[in-house]
Formats: sequence, structure tokens, C-alpha cells
Amino acid sequence: MTAASLLRAAPDDIAAAARRVMARCEELARVSADAASIERVYLSPEHARVNRLAAEWMRELGMRTWQDAAGNQVGRIGDPAAPALMLGSHLDTVLDAGRYDGIAGVLMALEVVRLLRVPAGEGWTVPLPFAIEVVAFSDEEGTRFGKALLGSSAVAGTWNDAWWELADADGVSLRRAFLEFGLDPARVGEAARRPDELVGYLEAHIEQGPELDRAGEPLAVVSSIASARRFQLVVEGEARHAGGTPYDMRRDALLGASEAALAVERICSAEHHIVGTVGRFEAFPGAVNVIPGEVQFSLDLRGEFDGERDRVWDALARELDDIMGRRGLRWRSREVHSAPAVFCAPLLQDVVAGGIRATLPPRSDAPPVIFSRAGHDGMSLGAVTDVGMLFLRNPDGVSHHPDESVSADDVAHGIRALAEAVLLRGRERV
Repeated sequence: MTAASLLRAAPDDIAAAARRVMARCEELARVSADAASIERVYLSPEHARVNRLAAEWMRELGMRTWQDAAGNQVGRIGDPAAPALMLGSHLDTVLDAGRYDGIAGVLMALEVVRLLRVPAGEGWTVPLPFAIEVVAFSDEEGTRFGKALLGSSAVAGTWNDAWWELADADGVSLRRAFLEFGLDPARVGEAARRPDELVGYLEAHIEQGPELDRAGEPLAVVSSIASARRFQLVVEGEARHAGGTPYDMRRDALLGASEAALAVERICSAEHHIVGTVGRFEAFPGAVNVIPGEVQFSLDLRGEFDGERDRVWDALARELDDIMGRRGLRWRSREVHSAPAVFCAPLLQDVVAGGIRATLPPRSDAPPVIFSRAGHDGMSLGAVTDVGMLFLRNPDGVSHHPDESVSADDVAHGIRALAEAVLLRGRERV
């Protein structure tokens, strides 16, 4: 250990903690709606199964456990009257998911509790002025109902009653899914936490990109979580016979939408820290011998700063006006998601940086600081408490894919850094 270390844990204990995280990631990967891939969505039987497993692991550590009114699984340890430092991430997945996105962060938080607690008691090996809560959020991805961050929004007290009418691909409404899961829609507000109940939220997460891997660094401090806007766009032209319609009479919606998608790449790639992605693209009527008369496609737009993101959207809208005007087409958009950038609190950035430094050899460079282009539950929690994040290296940056990866060594470094960060936060006034 370096001189800066506060953690009273042997290297073998930390290595064992990392092995346990990796093994439990594998165990949770087997809880899936699809035998050939990982699929675990909100308010599903798989959601219930992983909550039960998480609760079992929490109770093993002496934590008091409950499933809250939005389906998040929570464990708490420490003084019942004290405010809590919240640790966690999410257990839901995208379709055909990897093993570590969100999941590793929940399991690492549990290992931090294991390293810090007095065996067979609720005290701490190093005194802490707060309790610790570990939260396994239930719907960060938004896979089932198309609205991300449902679980953490409930905890942050920002639940919107309009969401009850959201429906999944089978037409099941969010309200009905709540009831079928055994939750009461009328009580979702009980999941909300007050600012005075919390001293902050810390999350460990794999980086969902290659920056740390390219730099050869295992860990980073997260400075902010990207702002995001998502749109559904429709381009309207005219469906006509593919053979009988000359080019000067064609109003091909597919060609216009394709040019629009290329414009997204061109405009966004020229900007600093702005990312735009067309993820869904569907032409109608979809016949091989008919000119497409309509195309529906999605746009995911992210940026480090809200103003830059909005300026790029305005530029894209002007470009679409030009493209569709030249081609005799019409276009319209509907915004389906908007989230402002969330900046990690300076104090929590400092304690995360201190936690990382405690894992490094003396006189090492300061740990890297990067902003998250991906969204996280901290975006919601920022409405109710300070937020801090720790990133772990993700080889080749692959995420939302079965090839998603993280090494046991980096997980061990991350567990130690997160535990050190908790102890450093404990030295500050609550």
C-alpha cells in the first residue's frame, strides 16, 4: 500500500473481492429472457430474479434490504439515523448485452461494504459519519418502455405521471407492468429520497469507449455525464412504381433520409465532444419494387455541454431543411428524451482522484479525468444529491455488446479506489 492509503485491507482480500465480482457477473449473465444472449428488462421475471440475488448478497454483508416502490433493490448498513452515502449502478440490460455495464458497479459497491465493515457488526473498520446504501437501479437502459433512467428518476423524485402510458412492444403499459410485478403505481413517490437523507452518490462503471484503453490507464475520474437529446424523425416523399417512375419525378424518402444520416456524421464529427448517432432506420412501404414514400429514423445527440449540443441540433435542422427542399421531401421530428449535462461535484471528483492515487505507485502522474459520453443513473441522482463517478478501463471500448470486457486486475484496482474514496469522503463534514 502507498502512504496515502486509508484502507485496512490486505491485497489478497482485494483480489478475492475482484474474483467474486467477476464470478457474480457471470452468474447474473445467466439470468436472461433469451437463452442465447443477455436480456434483462424492467419489471420482467428476470428483473425480479436479479433483485432477489442482490438482496441475498446484501444480507450476507449484514445490510438491511428492501425493494423500493419503483422496483430498485436497496441495501443499507450503518447508523439508522445518519444520512447515507449511496453507491450503486444498474442491473437491467440492453438487448444482446454484455456482462459488465452497470452490473460491475453494483457488485463492486457490495465489495466496498465488505472491505469497510467490522465483521459480524454494523460498525466500520475506520469510523464513518454516514451510513452506506447500495442501490441496484432497475431501469437505466430504457430497453422495454423506451424511457431511460426510470428507476433512478423515482429515487430522485422526478417521476413523471405521463410515463404511465408508455407501452412496450407487446402493448403492455408501464402502469400494467407495475401491477403485474407487484408494485403499486400510486405509491411510486415513496421511492423518492430527500437531499438531507444523502451525502452523495458514487458509481463505478466501465468506460463505454476506448479512451482509457488507448492511454494505458486502468481508472479515471469522471468530470461530467454528457447531455443528451433523442429524436424520432420522419421523412415523407411519394411511393411510386420503381420501374415506371423516371428520376426527375422521384421523391425518394430513403435517399433524403440517407443524406440526412450522412449529414449527422459530417456535422457532429467536425465538433468537439459532440456525438450523433442514427440507430434505427426503417423505410415504408418496404417493397423491393416500390420507391420508399416514408422513412422513420432515430437520432441520439450527446455533448459535454448543453449549449453546444443544442447548437448542433439547430445546425442539423437547417441542413435537413436544405436536403429535403432540394429533393421535394418533407420532414418532421419529435423529441423523445432530453437530459442536461450533469457535472460531478468537485468534492466527489477530489475523493475519487484520491482513491485512484492510493492505488498508484508513489510520484505517479495525476489520474486521468474524462467526461462520460454515455448516460448513467447519476444523471437522475444529480437532482437530489452530489454525484461522483469512477471509470474502469474497457478493452477496445466495446459496450452494449456481448464482447464487452473488463479485467479482474482493473476491477481490483477499482474496488480499492472506490473504498478509498468512501473513506476520504468520510473525512469531510457531512
